[in-house]
Amino acid sequence: MTTVTSPLRGRAVGLATVPDPVFSGAMVGPGTAIDPRPEPSDAVSPVDGVVVSLHPHAFVVVDPEGHGVLTHLGIDTVQLRGAGFELLVSRGDTVTRGQAIVRWSPLAVEESGNSPICPVVALDASADALGGLREEGLVETGDELFSWR
Repeated sequence: MTTVTSPLRGRAVGLATVPDPVFSGAMVGPGTAIDPRPEPSDAVSPVDGVVVSLHPHAFVVVDPEGHGVLTHLGIDTVQLRGAGFELLVSRGDTVTRGQAIVRWSPLAVEESGNSPICPVVALDASADALGGLREEGLVETGDELFSWR
């Protein structure tokens, strides 16, 4: 079983509230979302594993069991072309849970006209594969969001 923890501080809001049909419809997988605190912060790895995909606005870490977890920093933030994001690791790096991956500012994302909401998704999983799904309440970096059976 894999425990997926929050990559940042904020409020759990659940995927259904994400203003993007790909995420709200769980088309890439089930999970939850975080409405982040506005101050600049580091988005951290939600699991131990290898960074298999890395963009300024999103990253995927695959754990030793082969589970891929996507963290997407804001909605439509690909349009920012990396402005306001700083990569702290490289694709292919082995990372530990809680290790900083991307430095960013949710407030800057919001000021650009985009939503700062951050989906945290279990890629290619079925909804019934997740347990303890956190969809409301305040979360700190490192708090459990869900377990993947």
